[in-house]
Amino acid sequence: MYRIFNTHEQAAQFTAHLLQDFISQRPAGVLGLATGGTMEPVYAHLIELIKQHNTSLEQLTTFNLDEYVGLSRTHPQSYYHYMQEHLFAQLPSCPKSINLPNGCATDLEQECRRYTAAIRSHGGLDLQLLGVGSNGHIGFNEPHTAFNSITHVVELSEQTRLDNGRFFDNFDEVPTQAITMGIQDIMQAKQIVLVVTGAHKAHTVLDFFNSAVCESMPASCLKNHPNFLLVMDQAAAQLVSAETLKKLA
Repeated sequence: MYRIFNTHEQAAQFTAHLLQDFISQRPAGVLGLATGGTMEPVYAHLIELIKQHNTSLEQLTTFNLDEYVGLSRTHPQSYYHYMQEHLFAQLPSCPKSINLPNGCATDLEQECRRYTAAIRSHGGLDLQLLGVGSNGHIGFNEPHTAFNSITHVVELSEQTRLDNGRFFDNFDEVPTQAITMGIQDIMQAKQIVLVVTGAHKAHTVLDFFNSAVCESMPASCLKNHPNFLLVMDQAAAQLVSAETLKKLA
């Protein structure tokens, strides 16, 4: 299923309302969160809704998709810092349990196993929020990542590092590795919402629709999820024909 909105702002508002409804209906739910520029207006609207409705997050558990290897939680480009800046620090009440991979763990493989085990100990994710990279990655699962992967360390592709380089002072500072929730972890979520906005993602959206379900296009696996929603703005959807859109209706 998909929804197309005229603007990024409208897509963000819709997604924020969806998240607010989820938290209201499942106050003790398990919510998977994402980072990146696409999510900033989503979280801004969600903060407003939570304050407006006086929604308590005190029973909520959150798991983020990923974290850079080698960046401490205090680093301004760590995803822990991102989540504090754009969501958690602005909320009237914080979730009971906030979880991100530890990119500074001494034993990264053990940290990966711990993270997947923690997700499973909560019964899996009730709802996973996703963005998509220009090469079709979800989380940091780069092309050709196995669909049965669980949380793992990934070598970031040159394209991904270039895409994320705008957040760093210079390209040499962009990490070369990250810990990411695996595709199997993501696909076991009961509901998945993928948000894609902007003309710079138009070719990625076109590839998503035209691709077979294959590991060369990681996001293509979402087509097999029984409760998947794709949220787009017109700019992101501009290259997809009406006939092609019907394939995901």
